[in-house]
Amino acid sequence: MSCPVRQPERQNLEQLGDEDGMLYGEYLMLDKILGAQRLLSEQNNERVHDEHLFIVTHQAYELWFKQIIYELDSIRNIFSDVLEESQTLEILKRLNRVVLILKVLVDQVMILETMTPLDFMDFRCYLRPASGFQSLQFRLLENKLGVKQENRVKYNQNYSKVFGNDSIAIGEIEKSEKDPSLIDLVERWLERTPGLELEGFNFWGKYQDAVEKLLDEQRKLAEVETSEDLKRYKLNDLEKRKEVYESIFKPDVHQALVTRGERRFSHKALQGAIMITFYRDEPRFSQPHQILTLLMDIDSLITKWRYNHVLMVQRMIGSSQLGTGGSSGYHYLRSTLSDRYKVFVDLFNLSTFLIPRSYIPPLSASMKSHLYNWGTVNHLTNGK
Repeated sequence: MSCPVRQPERQNLEQLGDEDGMLYGEYLMLDKILGAQRLLSEQNNERVHDEHLFIVTHQAYELWFKQIIYELDSIRNIFSDVLEESQTLEILKRLNRVVLILKVLVDQVMILETMTPLDFMDFRCYLRPASGFQSLQFRLLENKLGVKQENRVKYNQNYSKVFGNDSIAIGEIEKSEKDPSLIDLVERWLERTPGLELEGFNFWGKYQDAVEKLLDEQRKLAEVETSEDLKRYKLNDLEKRKEVYESIFKPDVHQALVTRGERRFSHKALQGAIMITFYRDEPRFSQPHQILTLLMDIDSLITKWRYNHVLMVQRMIGSSQLGTGGSSGYHYLRSTLSDRYKVFVDLFNLSTFLIPRSYIPPLSASMKSHLYNWGTVNHLTNGK
């Protein structure tokens, strides 16, 4: 079916051909977009050249934020149902798109850095009390990914102060905090990883046996070490590694780490992530592993964007001036670089629990057969 179009009212149509439809500028509504750069310095008869760059750059950020949110909402909708294998390719495509957009945003900071601190000072007074804190879309983006309110640093927790009396903005934020975030949906998906069932392949039981075997063999090697210092070092290292493994094998220890904010996934979801990582070369685990990798890329790139922003702010206003929105400026922004703002921190820590390939439990014939049929509701929930 062809796209519906309206008959344009314009002169000189013969120069355009006989086709009906909108022109480029009409379709993109460029009159609104390109007319939205209001220079306050110009309105005060003190036009500052670099204010135009500042406005265009931040408007571009907001347009890309809108696209990221659009992609995240679609991905969350797919994850909200029982995920079939045919849908993972679409998730991968959209996650990869978000990653590429974030790479653009990271590089975009360099364009702002062509403005010198003195250039910025010429119009900074016009910004108050406007601040990047008031970017509704970035707050929504964070919430939809899964940044928790309690993990935010103190200044940025109370959004009623940040957004003033904007009831619509506050309503959207509250809704984004109540709706399932991407990490919530990914967690549920990981909990359904086939092979975790005790009555089936029982990956977790086999994995524990493999770890015990690995540690026992390495302990025996340490015991016969002739150098007492080296022997002591190896045994101490083994004890520390044992404690690390116990933190995932003992559900109560894992839950304590979740309560402290050091882990985010449920115990079973973490098991699923580890299993996918171990068997990523299997055809049916390849795309899920790519999804986990892209989720880490998103976290990494947002952290890089924050870091570049921190450096730029320090370069522009130093480390002592307050931000235009009333925060501590540089010091506040630097505090957002910690793991408390990293949503998929558990995925970054998966390498802590790796074991040599030779110790990874081989998949049974029945498990391999099951993976070829992975995709229906029954297979996802009752895999053996």
